[in-house]
Amino acid sequence: MFEAISLVDIEAARTRIAGAAIRTPLVRMNIEDAPAEIYLKLENLQPIGSFKIRGAANALTLAGPKALQNGVYTASAGNMAQGVGWMARRLGVPFSVVVPDHAPATKLAAIERLGGSIVKVPFDVWWQVIITHEFEGLDGFFVHPVSDPAVIAGNATIGLELLEDLPDLDTVVVPYGGGGLSSGIASALRTIRPEIPIFAAEVATAAPLAAALAAGEPVEVPYIASFVDGIGSTSVLEEMWPLVSDLLAGSLVADLDAVAAAIRLLVERNRIVAEGAGAAAVAVSLAGAAGTGKVACVVSGGNIDITALTRILSQEDQRRS
Repeated sequence: MFEAISLVDIEAARTRIAGAAIRTPLVRMNIEDAPAEIYLKLENLQPIGSFKIRGAANALTLAGPKALQNGVYTASAGNMAQGVGWMARRLGVPFSVVVPDHAPATKLAAIERLGGSIVKVPFDVWWQVIITHEFEGLDGFFVHPVSDPAVIAGNATIGLELLEDLPDLDTVVVPYGGGGLSSGIASALRTIRPEIPIFAAEVATAAPLAAALAAGEPVEVPYIASFVDGIGSTSVLEEMWPLVSDLLAGSLVADLDAVAAAIRLLVERNRIVAEGAGAAAVAVSLAGAAGTGKVACVVSGGNIDITALTRILSQEDQRRS
């Protein structure tokens, strides 16, 4: 069984990634009429605009030069690609990325800036790379964006920071893509403060965890591409199911309009730019789904396409991707 990451491994990861990832601030959301005291863990302020640098830095540092001698690759809609790319450039090794065909231009441009080679494939093909951990034609060290224990340990360092900055927090809400972020944070909190519930935040156009929890096992769900490109899939990964079903208190689902409204509020009230995935936790918390008290929302990233952001801020139709 895939087990929760130990506190020893999480503390070691924090030391290991200190030169790459920054300790991001936790700030109060400037909104008076919310159902809870909402706090924002600003992972959008990482050097690549996403929490993914934590897991990538831990995984590649642990891998070592011999494992990386033929380069490195990952499968990513954009943010893990940037995390791997940032570290690969730093270590002087080539990197490639398999991306789904709906990956936003903003994230693709960032991969190219980092010197990465992009392989664009249909979503179903891309998802098979996530499932099988390989892509024919690409050599080198594969960094799984979700289920690599080293990646999860790097993600888990967020949990340590949350407890240090807000010791009396009541609830944590984390965007759910594949479960690597939420299970990492939950691994840290379960060891230190097991009474704190950790909820996943999903979007209604692709909410496999909510469906799996309802069914008691992973099931297939429809996937509709949208501006929320950093989370959502057709199913919960089998290898992650034991972990997320044990560690998470549930899944809270927001529709696209609610996520767009959260993006606008973050800009208006806190001058924070979040991508769709990064605003999902805020959306469900603003709706009261996470309860009252002190609710920490992980703003997982800020790499939103400028065209999509403009459309959201002008309140155009959010069904468009």
